[in-house]
Amino acid sequence: MKLGVNIDHVATIREARKTNEPDPVFAAYLAEISGADGITIHLREDRRHIQDRDVAFLRDTVVTRLNLEMAQAQDVVDAALRIVPDQATLVPEKREEVTTEGGLDVAGNKKNIAALVEKLKDKGIVVSLFIEPEDGQIDASVEVGADAIEIHTGQYANAKTAGAVEKTLTRIIEATKYAHGRGLIVYAGHGLTYHNVGAVVKIPEIVELNIGHSIISRAVMVGMERAVREMKALMKRKDGED
Repeated sequence: MKLGVNIDHVATIREARKTNEPDPVFAAYLAEISGADGITIHLREDRRHIQDRDVAFLRDTVVTRLNLEMAQAQDVVDAALRIVPDQATLVPEKREEVTTEGGLDVAGNKKNIAALVEKLKDKGIVVSLFIEPEDGQIDASVEVGADAIEIHTGQYANAKTAGAVEKTLTRIIEATKYAHGRGLIVYAGHGLTYHNVGAVVKIPEIVELNIGHSIISRAVMVGMERAVREMKALMKRKDGED
């Protein structure tokens, strides 16, 4: 299973003092040499962490795969079409939220999303949609021409009881099977940590996890290289498959 490391919160620390450190570009380099299969960044409309300059430098320096999370704001779309990341992941976005609060409503906005998907794919960008584990959203993702989906694992990550964990995990398992059957590449992410990632790793249809906050939090204590290697070790499947 592949690991995409989200480095947004390296930039969050930098922006807390509006200085030039820590550098998310160097963080991406450390993540890659430690086994990350890709680097994920979210260029938010309010530029609260990742800046346009970061995106440009990362496009020039990332050697694995650069995944740009983005809403449908025109300036962000323009940046994506100019920079041309390897992958774009369309996400919902609200200025008042601390972090992304849920999946993209593809089914309720198919026309606009389909138009944006077409623009991105015309540039050779792989397009993924960040959605809830729901059949209707999966069907809509196929209809708008997405290459992949990323299943929102937030409800699973936030579940407080054994019953809630089982219920939310079952939803994810069923959705990934359905999406795989419909021909979509399946990723997953949001709220995954060193403590809860194990059950998601076991889902065979998921080919990659995108994890940020937990890895950056660990990296503050032990360094980026060790934090990435520890997560990669937890993501080894029993059959030896990466």
